Amino acid sequence: MRTENRSRGLRLRLVETLRQKGISNHKILEAFSVLPRHKYMPEASLEWSYKDCAYDIGAGQTISQPYTVAVQTQLLDVQKTDKILEVGTGSGFQASVLAFLGAKVYTIERQHSLFIKTDRLLKSIGLGQIRTLYGDGYKGSPRFAPFDKIIITCGADQVPNALLQQLKIGGIMVIPYGEGNEKTMLKIQKVGENQFTKSAHGQFSFVPFLQGVSR
Repeated sequence: MRTENRSRGLRLRLVETLRQKGISNHKILEAFSVLPRHKYMPEASLEWSYKDCAYDIGAGQTISQPYTVAVQTQLLDVQKTDKILEVGTGSGFQASVLAFLGAKVYTIERQHSLFIKTDRLLKSIGLGQIRTLYGDGYKGSPRFAPFDKIIITCGADQVPNALLQQLKIGGIMVIPYGEGNEKTMLKIQKVGENQFTKSAHGQFSFVPFLQGVSR
């Protein structure tokens, strides 16, 4: 009970930090106030789990900074019943936020050990409705396409055409894009079969978006 009370207080403090940084969507803030982020990063201390920082989760991957998760989610404009593809499952926290908002989530991970670990975690905390996939994020998931929204949680130096084609007309993709370690957060809206509009929303750091899979 003491741990739960402490984590609740830390979550509320994190929510206030996100609010002060400009996150205004109350459902996103509610997700951060409810989801037990410390369970997604068990090697970290309870206090560290709720700092506005990224954290190494192994296999060369990180759990993204809470502010980054909130920004990407807010740009995605999640609606209930949206079918969303996430590229880069990682810890599963971003997928959990999307599911909390009512989306039907498909998430793909290229690191097999991380895919297995996160699939088990999501089931253990009652989020087994999130569809976890092992595969090459560059190829997306043709089997479950098209998607209302697509979110990429790793830094890309190109926007894969396969993902653009799997996005519905009227849909939104959020992707960190550019050269070097600092990426520009792009919001891409599909306005026609091969027509897109783009807007930039700040600079962020991400692990690289790699092709293929890793055992």
